[in-house]
Amino acid sequence: MGVGAVTGSLPKVVSAGGVVYRRGRHGIEIVVCGRRRDSLWALPKGSPHPGEELEGTATREVEEETGLSVAIEEPIGSIHYRFTAPDGTRYDKRVDHHLMVPTGGRLEDHDGEFDAVRWVALEEALSLLSYANERKIVRQAAQLLKERETP
Repeated sequence: MGVGAVTGSLPKVVSAGGVVYRRGRHGIEIVVCGRRRDSLWALPKGSPHPGEELEGTATREVEEETGLSVAIEEPIGSIHYRFTAPDGTRYDKRVDHHLMVPTGGRLEDHDGEFDAVRWVALEEALSLLSYANERKIVRQAAQLLKERETP
């Protein structure tokens, strides 16, 4: 689970993932991942393997969870939250997100962690995503893309 140093009494864990985007007919679209049993829609992310750099984690996890090959364009930012594991242990977690573009692959080839993986319009993603902190990351990604278009 990527357990690291202890802050106060809570162990720290870290994950990495990204916002995969493309420009579609109706503007920017991003990939979201859904799980029916939890009524959950989320961005793809996951924990590092031992010795793995976080950018490698982000690329690997996004590729596994979406079925797409991706390339990182730039960092977006991080979110922080606390959670309780099934064994009752509480953790402080940081998730680093990166702006990514697809370079190949197919959504149909995603792993079994999610039931559905799909492209959605940016505005739909903002209403669909289950967590406010992930909606914030998507807004930050949209801002980065908007800044690129501004001369």
